[in-house]
Amino acid sequence: MTIVLFDGSLKTTPFINRLAEGLAKKHTVYIIGFNDSLKQKVKGVEYMALGTTQNAFNLLYHSLKIALMAVFKWGDFNHFFRTLKYIVTKKTERLKQENFNKTLQVIAPDILHIQWPSLLGLCADAIANPKIKTVLSQRGFQSNVRPFVDAENFSELQDYYPKIDGFHSVSKEISKVGDKIFHLANKIDKVVYSGFDFEKLPFNFNYIKNQTLKLLSIGRPHWVKGYEYALRACAILKEKNISFEYTVVGGEGNEELQFLVDDLGIKESVRFTERISQEKVYEIMRQSDLLLLPSVIEGLPNIAVEAMAVGLPVISTKCGGVEELIVDNETGWLVTVRSPEAIAKAIISFLLVSEEGLEDVRKSARKTVEAKHNEAQMVDEMEDLYFEVLFLNGR
Repeated sequence: MTIVLFDGSLKTTPFINRLAEGLAKKHTVYIIGFNDSLKQKVKGVEYMALGTTQNAFNLLYHSLKIALMAVFKWGDFNHFFRTLKYIVTKKTERLKQENFNKTLQVIAPDILHIQWPSLLGLCADAIANPKIKTVLSQRGFQSNVRPFVDAENFSELQDYYPKIDGFHSVSKEISKVGDKIFHLANKIDKVVYSGFDFEKLPFNFNYIKNQTLKLLSIGRPHWVKGYEYALRACAILKEKNISFEYTVVGGEGNEELQFLVDDLGIKESVRFTERISQEKVYEIMRQSDLLLLPSVIEGLPNIAVEAMAVGLPVISTKCGGVEELIVDNETGWLVTVRSPEAIAKAIISFLLVSEEGLEDVRKSARKTVEAKHNEAQMVDEMEDLYFEVLFLNGR
């Protein structure tokens, strides 16, 4: 197969990079996107830059490059002159569309795997092209939040979804959410969990609880992450004279959360940091006692998988696909959504767990993610989805 993975950029997520590298061992894989600045490319993958709107010269260069390629390959002067017109009139969005469509024509993929619903408008011509089968990933905010708070977006997705050949869902729960937008008896929708290279996520055999409990959350300070409820739980811990430090990686600069910390009187125990590299995330995980996932809405959070892999215990709300990952009191702890009291109670219960009991939870968690989230399994299951889309009528 020839497969194009498209998330709008060449700087793709770790999930897409792992998928691309695995698929490239047996198939021709392209990553195309609107930038061309990469420190490291995925082995075996072809990259095609479409130009970036943030740099006029860069967009001009790649637009002319693609237009000249079309002339020499097919004698397509119409595309060439359209490109010149859009350059002169500074219609950057039309240039992006031309570059994307012509690049797809050059590659002629069997599968176009669109990573985010926000890209469907750009992919409209490809979706309508019977020679290209399209797959859309359902994960995160754009799938389980935005359509349900933005009526216009919901309507747009209802128009596009029936035209898509197959869907990839990161959890069973998000698959059900997708059915609220579009449902059909023979709809191709395969749940494929994100896969990880567990050799790069070694288990922490030296885990010891700190005297001052070190709590950790990781992720942008959006309301769906539920940090408000974790902070209110921290206030309860303070009232009970439990010594703790709570670090929210990626939460720096959020005025509402900072105001809440001051209002609750827990400023000395809470720290918001900027986003950090993946390597530093794993480092801080190994220094922490407990990962808090107080989310209101989730798909299936990769950060929980990574924490379980390295042996960091997890307390999470019962939201999204989390219950497909964590079994309460066996591989972690689950609490009610939007309940500071439940979070605080779970943390206190965690403090009372014996060393032996905690080791059982940590090892069970590692075994679970190794079985359900390994990289090879992800690649094989995604390949199965592509073949199903190619050989069955998914429209």
